[in-house]
Amino acid sequence: MVVQHGPQGGPRRVGGWLTEAGLELRVVHGYTGQEVPERPDGHAAVLVLGGGYLPDDDRRAPWLAPTRRLVRAALDTGVPVLGICLGGQLLAHVAGGTVAANSGAPEFGATALTLRPEAADDPLFHGLPGEVTAIERHVDRVTVLPPGARWLAESRLCPHQAFRVGDRAWGTQFHPEVAAARLAEWDPEPLRSRGLDPVDLARRAAAAEPAAEAVWRTVTRRFAQVVADTAGRGSGEG
Repeated sequence: MVVQHGPQGGPRRVGGWLTEAGLELRVVHGYTGQEVPERPDGHAAVLVLGGGYLPDDDRRAPWLAPTRRLVRAALDTGVPVLGICLGGQLLAHVAGGTVAANSGAPEFGATALTLRPEAADDPLFHGLPGEVTAIERHVDRVTVLPPGARWLAESRLCPHQAFRVGDRAWGTQFHPEVAAARLAEWDPEPLRSRGLDPVDLARRAAAAEPAAEAVWRTVTRRFAQVVADTAGRGSGEG
């Protein structure tokens, strides 16, 4: 089950990689009024995408409340979860962490990430290059990880770039689903207002793209394998 928060925020290449790995995606467009189920019943995994909200911004995005209950139910029953940007923040929020608006320095474009030692034995992040890049576009961030979470990756400006809750739930601040070519479609004026050069952002993202795409394809396929393994032995529910 995929929860999408806006018309431009689809699963993109992560969805393609999951489909190639044998998974079928059901995308729920909460922003259109489509009902978000509160339990993952009948689904092997939950993927929550990014969007321009805080995890509890129920006034502007009323579908976030059932999405939080969906993620809580997935955690409670052992159904694998992958949360991207807002989805990662929502996972942290549900699991007892803290998310703050306009916290720290914002990040846009291809961003250098450093894997932490805890990633060495992680099912998704093990064996990756110590330095990787990913596309970022955020002003909010996770400021405190949930109790017991494994901290997997960080950047210079934003410490909590990737983490794991329990055995089967991952959150990222970055966007593994966004390819470098997507930056050419971003509105340049908000970038310029922050003192950023849209052309330079696109150029640097394009240069980093071959290595980044290989890394995030690997991570996505590993998540698909976790989903398959979990479905094969049962989620642990009951």
